[in-house]
Amino acid sequence: MSFSVVGSVVGLIVFVLGAIGLPGLFLLMTVESFGIPPLPSEVILPFAGFLVAEGTFSLEGALAACLLGGLVGAFAAYAIGRWWRHRIAGIGLGPFRLEPRHLERMDTWFRQHGEATVALARIVPIVRSYISYPAGTAEMPPARFGAYTLLGMTPYAVGLLYAGMLLRSRWSSLEPLFRWFDYAGAAIVVGLLVYVVLVLRGKLLPGWPPRRPPTRAGEVPPS
Repeated sequence: MSFSVVGSVVGLIVFVLGAIGLPGLFLLMTVESFGIPPLPSEVILPFAGFLVAEGTFSLEGALAACLLGGLVGAFAAYAIGRWWRHRIAGIGLGPFRLEPRHLERMDTWFRQHGEATVALARIVPIVRSYISYPAGTAEMPPARFGAYTLLGMTPYAVGLLYAGMLLRSRWSSLEPLFRWFDYAGAAIVVGLLVYVVLVLRGKLLPGWPPRRPPTRAGEVPPS
């Protein structure tokens, strides 16, 4: 994003929190957790922490609005992923076409690693806003999805709120720092996409660490 776009997003967040208060924090965190349009929690939460330090918000109220909004947005994204499960089969082109067997592999992954995947994703910038979609597509049980979403979301929210309380009027100084976390998050997204493509094409087996499928008798292993 250009500097003007970043400045506009920050200005919108500051305006909403200043004008609407805790309902605005709930709304912003709902949109952030839904992921469309993307809003940076690295700006929302430190500024909310600054307002806590100034006495505008209570810490309990800010944390409750943040977590409740995050859960609502996460479940909205989860519902879309689940609703589209049987509509995405067949989408794609050539070797990148999604087939029922690919959905079965996703189901297997979330059955075995769903809790850790969802909880850890909630502390990774960018990834945290979009993990709900594949969790819904894989039909992860809603109660487990909500519990592990809250488990991962809580320390992330508390940490950024507390950072804003400590920095007070200098809360915006966190933005350049967390930009590096955004870059790391983007690298993780790219790595996951490459991994998924290789699994869908049969070059890797699902699971961790990545493994090549066993070769058939008489077949020359790929170089």
